[in-house]
Amino acid sequence: MMSDFWWSLPLTLGAFYLARKLAVRLKISLLNPLLVSMAIIIPILLLTHMPYARYFAGSSILNQLLQPAVVALALPLYEQMHQIRARWKSIVSVCFVGSMTAMISGTAIALWMGATPQIAATIMPKSVTTPIAMAVSGSLHGIPAISAICVLIAGVFGAVFGHMLLDLFRIKTKASRGLAIGNASHALGTARCAEIDFQEGAFSSLALVICGIITSLLAPFLFPLLLHWFG
Repeated sequence: MMSDFWWSLPLTLGAFYLARKLAVRLKISLLNPLLVSMAIIIPILLLTHMPYARYFAGSSILNQLLQPAVVALALPLYEQMHQIRARWKSIVSVCFVGSMTAMISGTAIALWMGATPQIAATIMPKSVTTPIAMAVSGSLHGIPAISAICVLIAGVFGAVFGHMLLDLFRIKTKASRGLAIGNASHALGTARCAEIDFQEGAFSSLALVICGIITSLLAPFLFPLLLHWFG
């Protein structure tokens, strides 16, 4: 509703601005702006008994800006085109292995722990960006809304802990770091990479796109096999 625009949008922008300033000042990876924003907004909605549907409707303009934001990732890709051409075989191979690992591991663990095929299908596309994950989940008779939550969780974990793990394993190459984060943590991880280094962000956005394509193409064929093997 239009009346919700005047409080919902300022609340969202204000919470994120404060979270961003806090993250920049303290430089603690756990203070991810998305996490901090959620920690601010959710209690406010609960205390005021405000339905999420009204909050979302008032700030829907931000949701509409997601598509142009994804398109804008083409700029860093263009800047690194010479490196992409030189390494395209390695890049595609890394993304293929990463996509297969993400799909197989999540689905196999879910089935091994007793999850139903519907829940396993919901978890399978957790490591790609939200629109693709929801479409893949729906095609496999999963629950797209829960898939979106799984994507969010994977993205937050990657954005918060991804670079810690890369440092722990002494992975220093910017292309390798970007591909790893984009492969596992899609847009949220890519945003974190772009904050740290322009080249990392470029390779992370490339992995985001390639892994999304691979997952959307292979998931319908891979899922029945996993059900047969682990179900």
